[in-house]
Amino acid sequence: MDGALQIAVLTVSDTRTRETDTSGQFLCDALAEAGHTLSDRHIEIDDMYRLRAKVSAWIADPQVEVVLLTGGTGFTSRDSTPEAIAPLLDQKIEGFGELFRQLSHAEIGTSTLQSRALGGIANSTLIFCMPGSTGACRTGWNGILKTQLDINHRPCNFAELLKKGSH
Repeated sequence: MDGALQIAVLTVSDTRTRETDTSGQFLCDALAEAGHTLSDRHIEIDDMYRLRAKVSAWIADPQVEVVLLTGGTGFTSRDSTPEAIAPLLDQKIEGFGELFRQLSHAEIGTSTLQSRALGGIANSTLIFCMPGSTGACRTGWNGILKTQLDINHRPCNFAELLKKGSH
């Protein structure tokens, strides 16, 4: 069973460009290093409806198995990623945000309270929303996603669910 996944990366930012998007670039490099394929990459302004439209298109695309979002998870008036994505989810992965904040606490202390990291599944597509800093993306990838998207990780992983069509 081939474990490579088709992964799309969406950076949520009003100011970043492809040249300055170190968080999105980190995720693209990390997923490639893990043997996955980048199916698409996009930068979108922090607008709830534009985010929903982009992610909805990927959810409907059978070639996209995982969507990784970076940015827009804080508490400023422009941060709308959780509000944009949560209504699209068929099921939330509650443990993703909980584990992300636990790992993040070891790095940034109580400031992790301001992270609204979110995970879920929609139309058999895994979706993970992480804060916009490169450090936060590194924490999310190395601490959670790298193993959960690895079909060989035991005792269980999300990649296996996607590949078996169990979801």
